[in-house]
Amino acid sequence: MSSFDVEYWREVLRGVSIPFNHPRRDSLLIREKVVEGFLEGYVVPQGLIAHGRGEAFDYLIGETTIEPAIEAMKAAVALLLISKHPVISVNGNVAALVAEHVVELAREVNALLEVNLFYRSKSRIEKIRDIFKRYGVEILGTDEAYECTIPELFSERRRVDCRGIYVADTVLVAVEDGDRTEALKKMGKNVIAIDLNPLSRTALTADITIVDNIVRAFPKMVEIARELKNKTRSELETIVNKFDNRSNIAKVLEHICNRLRDIASSLMNKP
Repeated sequence: MSSFDVEYWREVLRGVSIPFNHPRRDSLLIREKVVEGFLEGYVVPQGLIAHGRGEAFDYLIGETTIEPAIEAMKAAVALLLISKHPVISVNGNVAALVAEHVVELAREVNALLEVNLFYRSKSRIEKIRDIFKRYGVEILGTDEAYECTIPELFSERRRVDCRGIYVADTVLVAVEDGDRTEALKKMGKNVIAIDLNPLSRTALTADITIVDNIVRAFPKMVEIARELKNKTRSELETIVNKFDNRSNIAKVLEHICNRLRDIASSLMNKP
């Protein structure tokens, strides 16, 4: 066996059966999807690390969608609906876990999809493009002929589609790095982030931060979009203007602190 044999690990995965009564079944199935994306070549090893880091924060939250996240989702969807040129940025992890729901959300809010990668390669871009093609969507960011550059950003994420993120007024990012969020803000764009780490630069820099797992956030946002589509522009603007991102993040941190305090208390009081 070579240092990393893809077929060997595929065979290992095929031999694993997760029992229906396993207490971590849902989490393990999600991990399997990310690993499969890695074996297929569109999720990078660093993406596995990012997923694990997010899962750790999900434990602290309680692996559930909390009320501050719902509030942020409503504001995010309202902002997408009133935006002139909204774009949803996708990467390997997003493609592996929620491609179908991302497409549904994009259709509901009339947003474009664009692939944007820190670890960029032609092969990864093509594989992610093909995943979204299965759902009848052509994504931007796959043609170098339409390539523009985000100022003051020096990673491969600086390369964006001139028809997409470059001219967008609102960009939704998930599993993101803080550098690009800061650079997008400097360009005058609204940034919506889905980030399980409420203390990340992305979370603290974005206009609206949804502290939730993408596997729960995107389906819920589709539901919310279908509810809010019939609202007037004035009603949607009111939802956006009432939202305070830092206050919302503080609510998330309070939730985590209270939850950990309750768990610690129950452990100390056990006979």
